[in-house]
Amino acid sequence: MTSILGISAFYHDSAAALVKDGKIISAAQEERFSRTKHDARYPFNAVKYVLEEGNIKLSEIDHIVFFEKPFLKFERLLETYMAFAPKGFKSFSLSMPLWLREKLFQKKFLFDKLKHHDEEFKDIKKIKFSEHHYSHAASAFYPSPFKEAVVLTLDGVGEWATTTVAVGRENKLEMLKEIHFPHSLGLLYSAFTYYTGFKVNSGEYKVMGLAPYGKPKYKDLIIKELMDLKEDGSFKLNMKYFNYATGLTMTNKKFSDLFGHPVRDPNKNSLEDFHMDIASSIQAVTEEVVLRLTRNIANEYKINNLCLAGGVALNCVANGKILKEKIFKDIWIQPAAGDAGGSLGAALAYWYHELKKPRKDYKDQMNGAYLGPKFNEKIIEKKLKKLNGNYNKKSSNEISSIVAKELSNSKTVGWFQGRMEFGPRALGGRSILADPRSEKMQKELNLKIKFRESFRPFAPSVLREDINEWFELDYDSPYMLLVSEVKKDKQISMSDKDNKLFGIEKLNIKRSTIPAITHVDYSARIQTVHKETNPKYYNLLKEFKKITNCPVLVNTSFNVRGEPIVCTVEDAFNCFMGTNLDVLVIEDFILFKKDQDQSLIKDYKNKFELD
Repeated sequence: MTSILGISAFYHDSAAALVKDGKIISAAQEERFSRTKHDARYPFNAVKYVLEEGNIKLSEIDHIVFFEKPFLKFERLLETYMAFAPKGFKSFSLSMPLWLREKLFQKKFLFDKLKHHDEEFKDIKKIKFSEHHYSHAASAFYPSPFKEAVVLTLDGVGEWATTTVAVGRENKLEMLKEIHFPHSLGLLYSAFTYYTGFKVNSGEYKVMGLAPYGKPKYKDLIIKELMDLKEDGSFKLNMKYFNYATGLTMTNKKFSDLFGHPVRDPNKNSLEDFHMDIASSIQAVTEEVVLRLTRNIANEYKINNLCLAGGVALNCVANGKILKEKIFKDIWIQPAAGDAGGSLGAALAYWYHELKKPRKDYKDQMNGAYLGPKFNEKIIEKKLKKLNGNYNKKSSNEISSIVAKELSNSKTVGWFQGRMEFGPRALGGRSILADPRSEKMQKELNLKIKFRESFRPFAPSVLREDINEWFELDYDSPYMLLVSEVKKDKQISMSDKDNKLFGIEKLNIKRSTIPAITHVDYSARIQTVHKETNPKYYNLLKEFKKITNCPVLVNTSFNVRGEPIVCTVEDAFNCFMGTNLDVLVIEDFILFKKDQDQSLIKDYKNKFELD
């Protein structure tokens, strides 16, 4: 049996993945173990976990593949500096020591780190390097259910590429087109994330969540001034407005002057209508670019299937539009679309591309993205006792009916079941659940449990067989990466008075019979729940439907703002005691807040740095 360890690290979202004979065994992000959001360090804990899960020692691993090529990245850094000199000297001089100390000699650096896992590991030749975008493309195509597909990757930047098109056929994956740095849709979106006062590499989804509150007033200005966008979706950015190639910020004064406002300081300035319009505009531009690109590649390659990866593939609004416009017959998106997924792609690329192994099963290979750790009952009970938790043990069926009843009475539930998810979304493994029919729930979850901005939307989980009755979609969306509208007969029309409201004022208007998951534009980011991949969560939704006639639950990640999704029993208990959650369920153990020792209640709000 051939075992391959994939690693991504040193930019953001470090991760590790283990593949045995082409089968995905385990994958996890380092942040879940270290409790540092988007942790970019060498993923020691993630590597340790995937090896344990695979019951294999590092010295027994056949190949170790890093997700990108450091020499190519270094070349980009040098060439960029030469092209923009002497402008970027400050950022260049700041990054050089790190490159010369660690990144350039990454093989030796990795070898030294890996040795800590197993002193028997002595063969540096086992370490190989994939290319950044090839790793992304492989992570999208090889686990997909398609024999043949066009693969589009869009992100900030890898070594040189920022956008690539590849075609996959059986076990072959060939890169055909690239757009190169500094021209990047991911970095353009990040520039607007920075401009609206959010954190780059973590705040992009806030911009997407904010977009429906505004109007895309600046869309034409962005396309006219900031970029040269062609009919086929290829583009160049006008670098006179940006600072990211050489500076320490994303945008410059010319950028601020163009839109008439300075960069928002989140500590001093709250969000205004202007920021909502800016968010709406960059979202509209992103959708325009993605739709042009996908229309063009659909026409050019005449292939029915599309696979997506790269950070921009997490833009579920754009994904929903590709599907709605029927540009491709079928679409599959890697759930860990960002850099974390590069670890898995690197391992799979080596198995199929380098070792030329055949692909056998054409079905989704991601196992519902449940690729992280799970805990057995003995360990859970031992840990709950140590934490002084007051718990009861029930059967799985009892858990479903008790929790469904609590949810129907507007209680909020921390739901910790089975293996942890790989990728940024909680999918019913490490989730906070609530009743979508409650009109107060969105605000309450945001402010009292997640401690985050009130405008942030929540996603619905829905039984796969009931999706079309509640949403304008009849398609598998197991990874919460497609946005669609709530069904017309479930919507509540806005009055003339409501229509005159602007921005955040719109938040409190009830828009549908499931208001907690209905965004201001009647859309929702949908997760379909399937009996095969998550029977426990599926049964809970079934029970909830029995009581309420509604097969939908609010599903948000089990964490507070700035904290990675919970990984262990301790993480879950701490989050439960530090927030206003009413119930905690860990496998078949159930805890009620009212029964807990009140002296264990924590001030959790300020524990994590804001994202």
